[in-house]
Amino acid sequence: MARLFIILGSINLFLSVALGAFGAHGLEGRIADRLLEVYKTGVHYHMIHGLGLLGIGILGERGIAGMKQLKLAGWFHQFGILFFSFSLYALAMTGISWLGAITPIGGVCFLIGWVLLAIAAAKK
Repeated sequence: MARLFIILGSINLFLSVALGAFGAHGLEGRIADRLLEVYKTGVHYHMIHGLGLLGIGILGERGIAGMKQLKLAGWFHQFGILFFSFSLYALAMTGISWLGAITPIGGVCFLIGWVLLAIAAAKK
């Protein structure tokens, strides 16, 4: 489980850098400034939670936290990235406003993931 989250964290960090570069160089001037800010928010949260996944994997490798909660925290972070960041990427690139309704689901996943991480740490 721990290695999986290190791998997922690394993949997500790679994607956040690549998507950030795409936004800065490929989207600037092609989409409205407001939508570019939406896109940048997606990249920002993608990177933060990619780091969170990496940290969860490292904690799991070291066995210094409650494993059940740690595993759930990792999955909530991963689903948060998918729902939050990727809905913002899609919204920014398409302008389809209803995609913004998906974003809060990802935000709630992030919050649950952080709470589970705190619980995992408290259990050790």
